[in-house]
Amino acid sequence: MNVKPLPWSVVVALLLVVIGLAIVPILLIRDTEFGGADAAAEAAIVEIAPDYEPWFAPLFEPPGSETESLLFALQAGLGAGVIGYFFGWQHGRRQRRDR
Repeated sequence: MNVKPLPWSVVVALLLVVIGLAIVPILLIRDTEFGGADAAAEAAIVEIAPDYEPWFAPLFEPPGSETESLLFALQAGLGAGVIGYFFGWQHGRRQRRDR
């Protein structure tokens, strides 16, 4: 099985699409806060039951929203790395087996 790499023009076009998907919402949607699902859930719970008390407290409270975003991005990057490594490992095993 011979796999040919993509031409550089396709790679550049795909990179531009990915960058556009990341930047366009930030430029087009003004005066909004890009909050997470946790904040939305907390707001909904407070609206439904204002006297509700959580069952437990977080083990670690990051010092700011930037730190929370950094930890989330780090978690996503590590997860993507593990998944990519697994698929690459499986691909290598298949190539060795086919030889």
